[in-house]
Amino acid sequence: MKTKIQHEAMLGVLIALEVALFSFTGRNFLSIDNFSECVRLSAEIGLLALALTPVLITGGIDLSVGSMMGFCAVVFGAMWHDAHFPIGIALLLTLVMGLLGGALNAVMIAHLDVSPLLVTLGTYSLFRGLADGITGGARSYSGLPAGFLYLGQGYLGGVVPTQTLILVPAIAAFWLLLHHSIVGRGLYAIGHSAEGARYAAVPVVRRLALVYLLSGLCSAIAGIVYVARLGQAKSDAGTGYELIAITTVVLGGTSITGGAGTIPGTLMGLAAIVLLQSGLRLSAWPAELAGISAGALLILTIVLQRLVRPQTIQPYAANAKPRPRMTVAARLVTVACIAVVLIALIGNWVHRSRLVQTGAETNAAGKRRVTIGVMPKSKGDPYFISCRTGAEKAAASLNVDMIWDGPTSLDASKQNEVIEGWITRRVDAISAAVENAASISTVLRKARAQGIKVVAWDADAQPDARDYFINQATNQAIGYTLLDEAARVVHEKGEFAIITGALTAANQNLWISFIKERLTKYPNMKLVSIRPSDDDRDKAFSEAQTISKVHPGVSVMIVISAPAVPGAAEAVKQYGRKDLVVIGLSLPNLCKPYVHDGEIEAVVLWNTENLGYLAVSAPAALVRGTFPVGKPAFDGGILGTLKIEGSEIILGAPMIFRKDNIDAFDF
Repeated sequence: MKTKIQHEAMLGVLIALEVALFSFTGRNFLSIDNFSECVRLSAEIGLLALALTPVLITGGIDLSVGSMMGFCAVVFGAMWHDAHFPIGIALLLTLVMGLLGGALNAVMIAHLDVSPLLVTLGTYSLFRGLADGITGGARSYSGLPAGFLYLGQGYLGGVVPTQTLILVPAIAAFWLLLHHSIVGRGLYAIGHSAEGARYAAVPVVRRLALVYLLSGLCSAIAGIVYVARLGQAKSDAGTGYELIAITTVVLGGTSITGGAGTIPGTLMGLAAIVLLQSGLRLSAWPAELAGISAGALLILTIVLQRLVRPQTIQPYAANAKPRPRMTVAARLVTVACIAVVLIALIGNWVHRSRLVQTGAETNAAGKRRVTIGVMPKSKGDPYFISCRTGAEKAAASLNVDMIWDGPTSLDASKQNEVIEGWITRRVDAISAAVENAASISTVLRKARAQGIKVVAWDADAQPDARDYFINQATNQAIGYTLLDEAARVVHEKGEFAIITGALTAANQNLWISFIKERLTKYPNMKLVSIRPSDDDRDKAFSEAQTISKVHPGVSVMIVISAPAVPGAAEAVKQYGRKDLVVIGLSLPNLCKPYVHDGEIEAVVLWNTENLGYLAVSAPAALVRGTFPVGKPAFDGGILGTLKIEGSEIILGAPMIFRKDNIDAFDF
C-alpha cells in the first residue's frame, strides 16, 4: 500500500494558499465569525462525504445521497406537520426511513450483485420522485419549533455552531470504523479485490451492506440538519449535494476505483471546498466561480500529487497499526504550509492597519462608503439581468459599493448561504429578491439583529425579517390586470390555463390568488390548469404543448414568468393553434417577435430597470438615515416621488405592452 502523506501534504499547500489569498481579498475572512460559519455550512456536505468515503473505498458509489436527503427532509416535515407526531418521534421515524433507503441500495448491491452505479442512479430518481410526490413539487413545511431550529441555527457559547455536536461524533465514528477496526481493514481489502477478500474470510456481503446502510442513515441526518438550518422542509433539499460530496471525498485522496482513502483526507477535502466557497463570497466574487474553482482545485491537487511520487512502504499487517514514514518532501511541504499561513496572518493584519491609518475605507466626504449586497432570485434570468442594469446605475450615481450575487437557478438554500457570507462580510445593507419567504426569513432576521438594513424586492420576506418591501406593483393590481387582459381577448368567456414559475414562489402564488379572486367578475371563464415552468423556457414550451393537447378548449394561457412567456408562445406557434393566445408577465424585448406575430396578445410588467434602481437607492437611504421612516412618500430621485404604504414602497401601477406600443420600450 502506498502512503497518502504526499497527497494530503499537497492538499495542505492548496488550503494554505486559499487562506493566504482570501485573507487579503475577503473582508473578515480571518475571523471567528467566518470560521463558525464555515463549520456550520459544512455540516450537511460533511456528513455525506464521511458516509461516501467507505463506500468509495470498497469500489462503490452512491449517487442517491442527495435525493435521500431531500426525501427524508419532507418525510420529517410530513410526520410532524401532517401526521402530528411529536418532534422526537418524527426524528426517529426519519432516521428509520434513511436506514430503509440505505437497505434498498444494500440489498441490490450486496445481495443481488448489481452495479452500484446503476442501482444508485435508479434510487437517485426514486427518492427525488417520492419527495416531489409527497409535496406535489410545491408544498413545503415550515413553522417548526424553536428548540428544533436551534439544532441548525444556534451557537454554543455564541461561537460554536450546534451542528458541531453532530459532525464531530460522526467524524470520530467513521475514523474509528475505517482506521481502527477489523471492519475497516475488510473494506480496504474489498476495494482492492472483492474476490480476494472473500478468500481471506472477509464477509463481503455484510460489509457492503453496512456501508450503504450508513450512507442512508447519514443522508437522513443531513436532511434533518438541513431542515433545521433553513427552517423549512422541501422536496429539493440536497439537490446537487451528491456531486459536491463525491468531489470532496475524491479531492481528499480517496480512490474512485477503491482500496485507498482516509477520513483525515476527506476532512481536508471538505475544508478546501468550504474555504473556497466562503472566500469567494467574502471577496464579493461571483458565486458560480465556486463550481469552476472546485473542479480546478481537484485537477490541480491530482497533478501536484503526481509531481511528488508517493513512497512505497510495507503493507499493513493484519494486527499492526499503520506507520507511514514522512518523506523529506512532505516535511518541506508541511513547513511551507505553516509559513504561508503565518505570512498571510501578518500580511492581513498589516493590510487592515494601513486601511485604518489612511482612511481607505472612507469616501472623500469623510463618510464610510455604503456597501449593499443585492440578490436576484436567479442571476441567469433575463428579468433579473434587466433589473441589474438599473441597480448598477443607482450604485454609480449614489456612490454605493454594490455586490450583485445569488444563485444561478431558483435555490432558496443558496440564497441563504450568500446572505450568511454577506453578514460575515458585514455589509451595510442587504436587498434580496426572495425565492421562498419561510426559508430566507431566519437568516434575514439574523442580519437585522447585527444592525444590517434589510430590504426585500420583487417578492417579499416575512414582515419581521426586513425593514421594507419594494413592491413593483400591488399583488392585487398584477393579478387583476392579467385576468382583465385575458378576459378582453376571449370576450369574457371560455377556458384558460396558467403557467407559473416555481409552484413555491410566494409572489407568483399571490398573483394567482388574485386572478382566482377576480374570476367572480367573469363567471363564464374557467381556470382548468396551473402548471410550473421553473422559470425555464424549454419547460414552459413543453407545458404549453401539454396544455394544448389535454385541454383543447383552452383559448388563452396566462404565463407568469419572464423566460416562460416566449417558451409558451413558441409552443403555440409550432402547434398551429390560431385560436389560442398568450397573456404574459415578461420583458418586452423577449416577447416582441411573438407580439407582432400574434401568439402573444399582451405583456404585463413594470419598468424592471426602475425596480433595480430602487433596490439599491432605498437601502442606501436607510443606511445613510435619509429615508423618510413613517412618512407616506419617498423621494426616489430619478424615479420621482414614490408612495409608501406601511412598510411597502410602491414602484407604480403595472404597464401593459401590446402591438401598438411595445416597440417604444427597450428592456
